[in-house]
Amino acid sequence: MSGERYTASGIPIRPVYGPADVPAPQRDAADSRPGQAPFLRGAYPEMYRSRPWRIFQLSGYGNPEDENERIRFLLEHGETGFIMEHDRMTADHLYDVDHPEVVARREDVGLTGAVLLHVRDYHIALDRIDQAAYYAHSGGGVVQHAPYANAAYWTIARRRGLDLRNLSGTGQSDYFLTYLGCFPKEQIPARAGLRLNRDLIEFCAAEVPRWVPVSIAAYNGADTGLNAWQELGALLANAIEYLDLVRQRGRLEMAAVAHAVGGVSFRVSMDLFEDIAKLRAARKMWHDLIRERYGVDDPQALRLRIHVVTAGTAMTYPQPLNNVVRGTLMAFAAVLGGVQSLGVSGYDEAISIPSEHAHQMSLRIQQILQNETNLTAVADPLGGSYFVEALTAEIERRAWEFVGEIEAQGGFIATLDSGWLHQRAIANQLEDSRKIEGGERKIVGVNCFEADVGALEVEGFRPVDNVYERSLERLEAVRRTRDARRARDAIRRLERACRDPEENVMPAMLEVLDAEVTLGEVGAVFRDVFGTWKVPVNV
Repeated sequence: MSGERYTASGIPIRPVYGPADVPAPQRDAADSRPGQAPFLRGAYPEMYRSRPWRIFQLSGYGNPEDENERIRFLLEHGETGFIMEHDRMTADHLYDVDHPEVVARREDVGLTGAVLLHVRDYHIALDRIDQAAYYAHSGGGVVQHAPYANAAYWTIARRRGLDLRNLSGTGQSDYFLTYLGCFPKEQIPARAGLRLNRDLIEFCAAEVPRWVPVSIAAYNGADTGLNAWQELGALLANAIEYLDLVRQRGRLEMAAVAHAVGGVSFRVSMDLFEDIAKLRAARKMWHDLIRERYGVDDPQALRLRIHVVTAGTAMTYPQPLNNVVRGTLMAFAAVLGGVQSLGVSGYDEAISIPSEHAHQMSLRIQQILQNETNLTAVADPLGGSYFVEALTAEIERRAWEFVGEIEAQGGFIATLDSGWLHQRAIANQLEDSRKIEGGERKIVGVNCFEADVGALEVEGFRPVDNVYERSLERLEAVRRTRDARRARDAIRRLERACRDPEENVMPAMLEVLDAEVTLGEVGAVFRDVFGTWKVPVNV
């Protein structure tokens, strides 16, 4: 085990660290207290003593009834907020289930999330769930799907008599998943998506102020191949695109914009100290970016809020119960890094979407950490560690360099359009595969310690029958029984809003949902007005 050692991102690691290894600026930042600028040591003064992290698990599959059942199961077992997961066959592409591309793979419908194609589906999925009581992620992880998913959730809230100004949650609207990782058949150009996110930011500032309009999901960039400092640098570069665009329009105070987009998502994987350092660096870098580049001094805007999902790609198909250990360790690192909310990947992640038992185990991991370890007693317990502070400083240095490289390419959106960012993620994937196949990087149960005597069999999730057929029945019923004229008028209103770059599309989108316009009909408008994105790499 002697010789050179490196973090997962290739940062050299010394055998031992001391005071001389921590740069002076990092020492100064480490002298601050949690809850104080530059927030290196935590977002709040007492951290989990006074504000336990929210327990969030991604949930949803099959029909709307199945999503509703799983969300209520998780809430009943201790989840403190919920995340709705949409069927990717329909949601990512903005297709109804009778679209030819979906029909050709009808057996896959509902495997990756619930099929939610119109407002009636959302009524079913949210039945007996108190929207006023829980912080929610309404789905809409994909940029082109986010306006629809947000509007659907808000429409249900309005119909229940709730004031949108009191509703709290996030809609995400992330670039990394479908523009960097998993490309849909058709999605609008990246720059058109930037306009939609601008509209979400401005609409939420005026109408849904407690809602996070866009949550940059660097997690998806990391799972695609970006290393720790690239993940962090790309997230900041993405934020810069939003902040610069809204500043140019001059309609909102920059403090409000920074606060709106300052709720982000990272991945934590198995290199525990590197990811702890990454989360600590992220808070400091956000503070420095917002203060120095945008002249904002509001502590609310300078304080980055972090959600973490443990790495699904770290979960292995062989010996899946080992993944309970992996999930625990990754969750432990996320908490030491100072997150505000956390989701733990199911131990059967490499087999299927989480089974009910795997979901319960993910909850129990977090509940054990919160209640049995005394981990919540001290804010930033690793602060001042020579190794952690030195590694944090090095990740910050490399992440700022990566921001500079992205800006030299013309900005974050430009690196998606050109394939520049994809090339870096792909190169990392290939190098990581080489190390695993050659045994340089050891994964227990995969390329070492493969004997599994007396192993328990893990069944994994059992798909729901007839999801496609039931989705089609509900879709046809909506088309047959809705007010057809009202639906047509709402579609025309949405098209006019999309064609006018100065008009915010969200009021029209809310009209569309209330008129029971379907997801595929909205997708047709988007494709007609905005066109489709040209994927810059071979798939």
